[in-house]
Amino acid sequence: MDPTPYGHDRKAAMIRKYALYLLRWQLSTPILAVCVYYLTRSLGVMWATIAANLIGGLIFFWVDRWIFRNTSILYTGELWEAVDHVTCADCGRKVDRGYRLFKAGTYDKSHDKTPQFRCHECSRAKYERDKAARRFGPQT
Repeated sequence: MDPTPYGHDRKAAMIRKYALYLLRWQLSTPILAVCVYYLTRSLGVMWATIAANLIGGLIFFWVDRWIFRNTSILYTGELWEAVDHVTCADCGRKVDRGYRLFKAGTYDKSHDKTPQFRCHECSRAKYERDKAARRFGPQT
């Protein structure tokens, strides 16, 4: 996978996210085992397994959603988005790849309805200006 323009490795972030998901998967085992154990007596093995999976889905849907949305526990630096074939919001050039910083500390543009992408040079310049102006600070 391509690294972002400032050296952040997306592949490493995905590996951390996957490791957290596997840990979550292991934590679900005792909960589902207890459900199957107690429900088997009254429902039988097949229905107890179905009920345990429904209970697990009710619980772990929210955990999985948190894992795959809340990346701040996985990576404490900036999060960038890159898209192909854009017009730079600053200089107006058509470029093969455009970038935008969408999360850094308390700065959060992850739900921006009109994101602005910039060429590498303009993105770098805006990043330096915003950093100097302290537009994004440490995580709270």
